[in-house]
Amino acid sequence: MNTLAHWAGGGGPGPWILLFPLLWAAVILGLVTLLRRVRHGRGGPWRRAAAGSANPPVDLLAHRFAAGEIDEEEYWMRLSVLKESKGGAT
Repeated sequence: MNTLAHWAGGGGPGPWILLFPLLWAAVILGLVTLLRRVRHGRGGPWRRAAAGSANPPVDLLAHRFAAGEIDEEEYWMRLSVLKESKGGAT
């Protein structure tokens, strides 16, 4: 019987012996790369973040004001609260 592992003709495993270790190395390398990207904040295409936004709460507040959900007085009041909670950095 001529199996795939003995196909080299000499009775040894032939070049197929390298297939599974290389396959496992590729899987492990892929997992390590994926975990490093997720851990360091470069989540790839599935990452949900505001484009270039340094302060999402202020952006959300501005969006609500622009959509007419809150009036100008409430906008300024909430913005001042956000600035105070951040130590004035906004």
